[in-house]
Amino acid sequence: MEAELVTRLNIPFTGIPAAGVHGVGLRALPGNLMRLLRGTLASRRILKDFRPDVLLFTGGYVAVPMALAARRYPSLLYVPDIEPGLALKVLARFAECIALTAEDSKGYFANAKRMVITGYPTRPDFSTWTRENGRLKLGLTNELPVLLVFGGSKGARSINRALLAALPELLPHAQIVHISGQLDWAEVDNARKILPVELQANYHPFPYLHEEMGAALASADLALSRAGASSLGEYPLFGLPAILVPYPYAWRYQKVNADYLVQRGAALIMEDRQLSTVLTSTVLNLLQDPNRLESMRQAMRSLARPQAASTIASLLRDLALAGKGTQTHD
Repeated sequence: MEAELVTRLNIPFTGIPAAGVHGVGLRALPGNLMRLLRGTLASRRILKDFRPDVLLFTGGYVAVPMALAARRYPSLLYVPDIEPGLALKVLARFAECIALTAEDSKGYFANAKRMVITGYPTRPDFSTWTRENGRLKLGLTNELPVLLVFGGSKGARSINRALLAALPELLPHAQIVHISGQLDWAEVDNARKILPVELQANYHPFPYLHEEMGAALASADLALSRAGASSLGEYPLFGLPAILVPYPYAWRYQKVNADYLVQRGAALIMEDRQLSTVLTSTVLNLLQDPNRLESMRQAMRSLARPQAASTIASLLRDLALAGKGTQTHD
């Protein structure tokens, strides 16, 4: 997926072999260590050819081989989630500077050299979208509120199916923009086709949105989604209240992200196993309570850091300039 998104922007992309070593079984560990070694060797070749002035790390274990190979290069680590994973904690040992989405992350890096709160970087085209032009782009009206539903870049089956079951009750009261992901698209598209004609007009499903994602975020009055790191940046930027459903089958990063927004009055949390029983009532209660929705909107907007990308770019530039003439490159 990363390759597709990067090349879509005409940026050269090179993959590096990598695998996790934390929490894997003994049978998988030797193979994963071998991939880690191959990734480190591949990273050395990339560094020799590309000769960077500075490196930017984020994400998980895929960055570890490059960090091991680039120990003599200045680097910046960006931590998108509130709680970093093990790979990011390892990468922090190599970084001259750590950029954080929120203040709450500082406690996870007690021995870090330098930490800067930058916020979560968002796409520059997001600033061009307003509620008016976003709704015009997606064929939405101002007669009913707009609910945005998505599960992340690959979708979320439990959210998709719970929403499909709730459509007959929700669509008389709201327009729904539903980004399902490619895996469930056939099921979602079929559900749209069998809706009564009067309800179909309020249902706007898509397998994925690229340039139009800003339109969806700007158009919405409420979001229902997972609690990935992007929720810490994109929802505040648009002042978009959210019902967050943390992914239950992984480490607790999404739960920690959701708690951060809930504690500040910007979101509600819903457990994945509750989707089939409380999704409809929770959505309708919020959409029919404009005062609470406005309070959540203001709380979410207060967390926005629209200059996050520029701040990270400035940190990278400063590291590059400081490293000129002082680094010994292999």
